[in-house]
Parts: sequence; structure tokens; C-alpha cells
Amino acid sequence: MRVLSLLVALILACSSAFSPVAADAGDVAAAARGVVRVVLVGQEGGQVVPVTHGTGFAVTANRIVTNAHVLREALQDDSLRIGVVPSQGEKSAYARVIAVSPRNDLALIEITGGTLRLPPLALAGGQDPGAMSEVVAVGYPMNVDLAQGLSIGDIFRAQPPVKSRGFLSGERPSRQFDTILHTAPIARGNSGGPLLDGCGRVLGVNSFSAQAGDGGAEFFFAVSLRELIPFLRSQGIEPQINSLTCRSIEELNAEERARFEAAQEASRERIAQRQEALRIAREEARMAAQMEVIAERENRVAMALLLLLGGIAAGGAAYYLHRITADRAKVIGAGTLAAAAVISAGLLWATRPGLAAIEDRVAAALAAQSASSDRNRTPNTPSSVQSATSEGALICTLVPERSRVTASRTDDVALEWSADGCVNGRTQYGRSNQGDWSRVFVPEDEDAVAVNSFDPEARTFRTERYLLGADAMAAAREARSQYIPPICGVSDAARLLGEQQSALIAQLPDRPNERLVYACSPASP
Repeated sequence: MRVLSLLVALILACSSAFSPVAADAGDVAAAARGVVRVVLVGQEGGQVVPVTHGTGFAVTANRIVTNAHVLREALQDDSLRIGVVPSQGEKSAYARVIAVSPRNDLALIEITGGTLRLPPLALAGGQDPGAMSEVVAVGYPMNVDLAQGLSIGDIFRAQPPVKSRGFLSGERPSRQFDTILHTAPIARGNSGGPLLDGCGRVLGVNSFSAQAGDGGAEFFFAVSLRELIPFLRSQGIEPQINSLTCRSIEELNAEERARFEAAQEASRERIAQRQEALRIAREEARMAAQMEVIAERENRVAMALLLLLGGIAAGGAAYYLHRITADRAKVIGAGTLAAAAVISAGLLWATRPGLAAIEDRVAAALAAQSASSDRNRTPNTPSSVQSATSEGALICTLVPERSRVTASRTDDVALEWSADGCVNGRTQYGRSNQGDWSRVFVPEDEDAVAVNSFDPEARTFRTERYLLGADAMAAAREARSQYIPPICGVSDAARLLGEQQSALIAQLPDRPNERLVYACSPASP
């Protein structure tokens, strides 16, 4: 069974690594938070009006990638300004041009005024998603605006971007630069928007289409990362690149269940082996005890019989001496010897070991074996390692095969754990009714909630991140403002914080966008 469980986990891991991944709606929604409408703004009759628009996406909190052709008119007409309208919230902003590369249809703009900050999107680097992998184009197609009957004023208000699904058809050079060919529908206004993989990571920048005609299929093109990454680096931007395999939370949960079942099966096998070894040891001890008891019993019976016979002989001698001699000393000596022999025989007979002594000797033998095993156990057994390293300074390293990362950094985590749930001497972790240690973090400068947890027995640190929209994030911040976490050292702090956090945790989505699992080991002295 253990081999079967491990085989199932291996098959799941391999299948997830090589099979196309369907786009995850939660990841697409999380990425869409950093997608904006890029509007060229003019003046008409003293009123601000949109001239045209495209799409862009954040690569830092205030810098946005779009297509060069989206900005073409603004670059030639100083009466036009560039406006940025986010997908959520009430804030819009103006932007200035940082760099334009018409050769590969890329441009970089920067928000001015510092009034708007966006969650940057991660790029899907270092891997080929493979043909026929599902992809999603995110942007603001003008035909959708027209179909919805949006007014001029609506263009300047936050609107969720349109998401269209398709499949990756391959990469090919077009117009002297690398592009990605796909079937996710885009239209005028989508230009500059991201093409996302199944985990919401950017594969390219949507740029143009090959219109269908005479019954032919319609295909669309995105500027590839081979063009985008060098362009960003030339402007001093080191983009966030995620090269890990795109995997779903469901796959990870299935593998965790298989891993848990395999561990349980291995534990049952170890218990069965220990029980069998104990049974064999008990049987061997019983046989040895039986042989010892029987031998000692027979020896005592034989000696008692010999002493009894000797006593009878000595008694007969005493009687004979009494008849033939008046020497009382000899008679008394023979009689005393006879009495001593008979008494000794009785004592030997009375103290011979019974069958009940067998079990006592079996128990003593097993106890001696256990004590000897404890003395010979090395200090590097798992149990002693656990107790030695469950507290103190630890370095935690990401375990990629157990993690799902879409946008986060994966640096090592240093922490110092105390038995009362205090981390680094200042941050108290809460404990749930199930015995789990966790701390919920709701930052003010990031639209994400993180639930950090630590298992001191397994020495596993875990971060689950929920990339929330504006309304959900506001609700999380409101829930977080309702309690003040106890500081380390406060009586019953872990239980109290566990109760305080429960309402906030309950309002989070059913599953996180990211799960980062770290294996921890003692930090070097």
C-alpha cells in the first residue's frame, strides 16, 4: 500500500508537470487587478474627452507596459495626455512616457502624482507552456464598450477588463520581432493588454490580429517575453519572473492527501513491524524462561530428594547409634544432621519456581532489552531531531513540488520559533482548536491577505496568499481592525489570537491563489 500511494503521488506530480493547464479564474481575476485602461485624453469645448484607448498592465506599482502604437498619437500631439483608469477603485491618474520601442511595439509609462498604486503582474519565464495550453487575453476591447452603450464618462470610471479564453498556437517571428500566436479573441482596445497562462502569469503583450476572411480562422499575436524582458531591463526594471510549473491547488491538495496516506501507511507498517518484533522477542523470552524455570525446578526437586534421602539415612544412623551405644554426642549429631537434611529438602521443595515465574522473567527480559535499545539509540534519530530543532533559529527553504506560486518571491525565510508560538521574539502566532499555529497578515500597501502557519513537529512553514479585489480587501482590513493581537508572553496569548483571527479567516475564499511551503532546518551557528 505504501508503494502504491507513493506511485499515485508521483503520477499526479508528473501529469501536472507535463499536461496543459486550464486557466484558473481566480488567478486571472487576481492578475486583472493590475490591468488598466490606457486612455489618450484631449480637450473639446473645455471638457476632457477620450480620443482613443488601449490596455496596459503594471510591472511595478507605478509603471505600466502597453503597446507603442497605443501611444502613437500622443507622441505626435502635445495637446493629448495619457490617462490611466484602473480596473477597480475610485482613483484614476495621468501618466508620462518613459520609453517607446516601435520596433517591437512596446512602451513603458509611469503614473504621475503618486495617487495610484497597482499590483504588478508576474511574468511566466523559463518554461514553454506548450501548444494548445489554455491562455486568457485581458483588456478593454472597444466593441464591448459600444455593445454595452458606455458613455464618454464611463470610459473614465473603473471597469473590470474583458477576459477571453483561447489556446496557444506557438511562437513565431513577425514584423522583425518575436510573437506568440494564440486564439484568445482580442479587438481594438485590447492592444497592450496581457496574455496570461493558466496561473495568471504574463506570456506576452497582445498587439495585433490576423483577421479571418473567406472562412479562414482568426488568429491573434502577442509580443513575446523574449522582447518584453530585455525592454524592461533596458529601463532599469527587473521584472518579477516566475519559472515554476503552473499547478492547481486541487492538484497540490491531492498530492498532500496521497503523501499523508503514504506516511500513515508507513507508520502503520512500522507499528506492525514493531509489534511483530515484540511478539517474536516475547516468544523467545518465554521459551528461554521456560527452559530456565524447568531446569531450576528439576534441579531443586532432585536436590530436595537427595537431601531427603540423606536425612532418612542420617535418621536411621541416629536410631542405630542410640541402640548400640551410650555416646549421646554421636546420637545427637546424627539426629541433627538428619533434621537439617530433611528441613533443607523441604525448603528446596517449597521454593522451587512455579509456572507463574515464567511470565515474570519474560517481562524482566523485555524490560532489559528495551533499556539496552534506549542506551544504544543514536542522537540523530527522527524523534530526537524533532525535539532538538522544534525551537530556536531556523532557515526555511521553498519546496517547489509542494508549492503553487504565481506572483510571490520565493526567497528563504529566517525565523526563530518558541514553544509558546512567538516568532522572532515579537510576533505571536495563534493556535486553533485543531492545534495549528498561524498568523494572518493584512498589509495596508498590498492587495493581498497572507495566512502564515508553522508546524513545529514537521518543521514546515507555510504561506497561503489570497489576492483579493478592492471590496474584499476593504472587508479584510475592516475585520483586521476589530482586534489587537496579543504580544508575546501574554498569558493564553495563542488561544486568544486564534479566536480573534477566526472571523477574518472565515471570510477568505475557499482556496488561496498561492501556497508556498517551506522545509525548515536549524540555522548555522
